[in-house]
Amino acid sequence: MTSDTRTGPPAFGGERETLRAFLDYHRATLAMKCEGLTDEELRRRSMPPSTLSLLGLVRHMAEVERAWFRRVFEDHDAPMVWSDEIDFQAAYDASASTREEAFTAWEAEVAASRRIEREAASLNVAGYQPRWQEEVSLRMVMIHVLLEYGRHNGHADFLREGVDGTVGA
Repeated sequence: MTSDTRTGPPAFGGERETLRAFLDYHRATLAMKCEGLTDEELRRRSMPPSTLSLLGLVRHMAEVERAWFRRVFEDHDAPMVWSDEIDFQAAYDASASTREEAFTAWEAEVAASRRIEREAASLNVAGYQPRWQEEVSLRMVMIHVLLEYGRHNGHADFLREGVDGTVGA
């Protein structure tokens, strides 16, 4: 990690603005944890038998973004990025992946998620979560995805430290 260029969430602001800012902050945190590493370093696994790696986390979060924004609010049948079924674990296996492949997919899903959120009239807009077979609000989706990033950025902290000793942020 060369520098911390993340924009922190506002100390005061509306609910939607705050949720959006925290999501973007956590997205930037994941990208920052991967900064300056080679494909091989990004693929380095935590410990056997786990396939968890920084690149696997980026791939997983592309699936999360797609499953919670695109599939809920636009296309309930949109295929997952790395599996023919709804298998979030498939994304963790980044053994043949590259930074370009993973980040291109993740950035595309983040862009789609941002567009969907910005086009929604309010946080109360309902979408259909096909895995749960029930409607959910945009508010719930944003909070759920924010919690996913929080959990996985914690994993990214340990993974990055294991690769080159870098800690912080």
